[in-house]
Amino acid sequence: MMRKSCAVYVVGIMCAFLLVLGIGLFVAQVFRTMMYNRLKKEIVLVEGSRVFESWKSPPPPVYMEYFFFNVTNLDEFLAGKKPVLKQVGPYTYREYRYKDNVSMVENNTMVSAYNVKSFVFLRDKSGGDPAVDVITTVNIPAWAVMTKVKDSVFRRSMVAIWMNTYKSELFTTRTVDELLWGYVDPLLVRVAASNPEVETTFGLMYKKNGTNDGEFIYHTGVQNYLDYGRVKTWQGQRQLSFWSTNQSNSINGSDGSAFHPLLDKEERIQIFTPDLCRSIYMEFEKDVQVKGIPAYRFTPPRSVLASKEENPANEGFCVTPKECLGTGLLKVSPCRKGAPVVASFPHFYLAEDKYVAAIEGMDPQTQHHQTFLDLNPTTGVIVRANKRAQINVLLSRILGFPKTKGINETVFPVMFLNESVVIDDASAARVQKLLLIVNLVSNFPLIIVGLGGILLIIFIILLARGRDQESSTEDETSYSPVSDKEKDDPQNGTFIGLTPKIDPQA
Repeated sequence: MMRKSCAVYVVGIMCAFLLVLGIGLFVAQVFRTMMYNRLKKEIVLVEGSRVFESWKSPPPPVYMEYFFFNVTNLDEFLAGKKPVLKQVGPYTYREYRYKDNVSMVENNTMVSAYNVKSFVFLRDKSGGDPAVDVITTVNIPAWAVMTKVKDSVFRRSMVAIWMNTYKSELFTTRTVDELLWGYVDPLLVRVAASNPEVETTFGLMYKKNGTNDGEFIYHTGVQNYLDYGRVKTWQGQRQLSFWSTNQSNSINGSDGSAFHPLLDKEERIQIFTPDLCRSIYMEFEKDVQVKGIPAYRFTPPRSVLASKEENPANEGFCVTPKECLGTGLLKVSPCRKGAPVVASFPHFYLAEDKYVAAIEGMDPQTQHHQTFLDLNPTTGVIVRANKRAQINVLLSRILGFPKTKGINETVFPVMFLNESVVIDDASAARVQKLLLIVNLVSNFPLIIVGLGGILLIIFIILLARGRDQESSTEDETSYSPVSDKEKDDPQNGTFIGLTPKIDPQA
């Protein structure tokens, strides 16, 4: 009996201890904090860390799709009509990227590297043959040269003569390969004769196959996990020099290949992109799931490319006060050698309606034209991403060039790209395993509470059984009459049978 009582007491004490311990640890978030501190130390750009090799050579395949806009009513447009464009593509390439010349600096708090990219055409994922398909589009070299000399009467006259001599028209018809990877332009050859700094070859992706954008120096995240992957300098610069304000010239965030762990929905993701010659930001949009991995979707809001009237912070991106375009556009001529190149999202997604209405063939849709990043909030790993951007040329009448007299000012689309990646199965399995460990360790106090709950149930059962046994024992030891005579005894006493006494003298 004593052993049973001791067992009940032991179970009760253990139950109380586990419940108090588990609830206390859960409220204090001890195990979660411990696990998150471990993640902060392991997710760093240092040799031997969990993420270093995948940062240098990302395993998931990256695909680059190029879509071109073919002009179908060129003569009418040159006469002042609205251009009619037909989208052609995609022309899909497998993009191979890796970090080259990686070296640790400043006592492992920084790492320097070059981002090398190369492209291999994938016929089975493409809508045509880039070596065969021809596109009629803006003659960007001609417009770049005309824009460059528009303020000089003498130079305008010389360029006009050269254009007539070399039959350099306002629009050109070239193969996709030529437009992407380059062709020798006769007008540029003539200009280069007097200005050796001018490239004689033009291509939208010229010198971008098998090359890099220059040296990056990144924070490793050793000192502060929030700095993981953040760019410190690019090409030796802490600030850009293309724009008119320090805020616009700031190099903020990562290069888009790494993001710090333990992301919050309320924070802005900062990304520096050399292609746009500026930093942009992205904000949380919604929760998603990719291959069983939970993720936050971050997208650039309208304010990123908003006009200075909508977002005064963007005033620094105006080339001049007179050359400040409307919402949805960014003139990048300062970092494109003065060429009238304008960046936007595909089909003028998130731009003012007037830009969409000015071009026949534009149909902005979130599903096909939005840029987004799906990031696992615990690890910061990219599980899916689509980077989409459109290259346009600002066309207008230029004094001294009669062929432009019929053109209305137009932001003319040339091509847009879609750079996409989805985490591969092997990487997804590793992330899922890591998340499982994190969840188990973080929720260990709940396991303790669960065990305490089980013991509480056992304790209650033991108490109930103990009471039942006590009731049974009382019933067994209570008084019971041994005969009917005992029941009939009017004296509430014990019945004793007596033998009649016999007189010995009888």
